Amino acid sequence: MPGAILTALATPFDEDLRIDEAAVVALMHHVVAHGSDGVVMSSTTGEASTLTDDEKLALYRRAVAELGGERVVANTGSNDTAHSVHLTERAAEIGCRAVLAVTPYYNLPPRAGIVGHFAAIAEVGLPVIVYNIPGRAQINLEPDLLAELAQVPNVVGVKQANGDLTQLDRIVADTPLQVYAGNDDLLLPVVERGGAGIISVASHLVGEQMAALVAAGRRGDLDEARRIDAGLQDLYAGLFVTTNPILIKTALELLGLIPSGRVRLPLVEATPVQRQILRTVLEADGILARA
Repeated sequence: MPGAILTALATPFDEDLRIDEAAVVALMHHVVAHGSDGVVMSSTTGEASTLTDDEKLALYRRAVAELGGERVVANTGSNDTAHSVHLTERAAEIGCRAVLAVTPYYNLPPRAGIVGHFAAIAEVGLPVIVYNIPGRAQINLEPDLLAELAQVPNVVGVKQANGDLTQLDRIVADTPLQVYAGNDDLLLPVVERGGAGIISVASHLVGEQMAALVAAGRRGDLDEARRIDAGLQDLYAGLFVTTNPILIKTALELLGLIPSGRVRLPLVEATPVQRQILRTVLEADGILARA
């Protein structure tokens, strides 16, 4: 995998709600210069659900061209196996290092269907990180199912966006999967258990601190890792006052890292109250002063 801190890169849009390619390029260079080992393109934070296939492929190509394929994970997941396989094949041709694939949502497949879905994606040949996010997919990949998926060739990791630490313990103990935190506030628990790292939203803003947390944990200084984590909790909460990626894009706009926090419907931009809550957190943490 590309490393410990992977930023799920936001997708800036111009006034016509087209991808702002210059802003995308500037943002990806910003995050890798400030603690991120790589990027995940066309993720939930990147508004994958409202991007066309052509837009997704253009994002993969641009990231590979700018950063090198070894730093790029392509989100190719959907609830349509054939569609996910198609995107994965294109990602492989473009030169992406790995793919992220979400649990099939909405159609509620049984266990055999879930295994078949990920096996078909993995057959393309790229390393696959399974994305377990029951809050959006309505299915939780239980540890025993993840252990089964780990037996599928090329399924190498899991992005675990489930705060149940008992399940996290079982995944770490019972599977060979590289475990990535799927929520920012799970980075410390994952590091404490020897996991791989995080696929993050907050790393757009505090990637260096998050990288320092991982480094502290890996050298056995858990007190320092916990100290860093405690200082990031308000930011983690502030970025999720409403649906992601609304507030990370607002924060990036406030910091001058993207021209606008525009999102595509059905998402809407932050309300004045939400902007003020976020601004207060950014000021209190000294982040806004860096703008």
